Amino acid sequence: MAIEIGATAPTFTLYDSEKNKVSLADYKGKNVLLLFFPQAFTSVCTTELCSLRDNIVTYNDANAQVFGISVDSVFTLAKFKADQQFNFPLLSDFNKEVSTAYGAIYADWILDMKGVSKRAAFVIDKEGFIRYAEVLENAGEQPNFEAILQTLAELK
Repeated sequence: MAIEIGATAPTFTLYDSEKNKVSLADYKGKNVLLLFFPQAFTSVCTTELCSLRDNIVTYNDANAQVFGISVDSVFTLAKFKADQQFNFPLLSDFNKEVSTAYGAIYADWILDMKGVSKRAAFVIDKEGFIRYAEVLENAGEQPNFEAILQTLAELK
């Protein structure tokens, strides 16, 4: 099911790579950028998240909390975060509930894998409404970060 611009963002609570519970509700009053990605340690995912790491000040300046979300375990995400020195939280959607709620999940993916997060981006405003939504069918593509930054600038 596709998420519509202006819809209320589906709420969630997930564990981060440090095994802390993180709830979307905790970030009311702050813009949030959710970036779903298929799998840790893959080339496109690493490139995408390293770009965010290297430009995190831009998102901080937009009063945006960035989260990377995948169906990888907290243990895999902890290693990925440490190896790449990511400066934003990675959240484990191991049970696939959040990826499903956001319409960002492959029923079937490569190598007969099922239930893997699609590459997707959502900007949620301070009140909890979706202001930008992009779900990519091709995992080799990256979200339109220019459009994401434009949306965040409009929310300042």
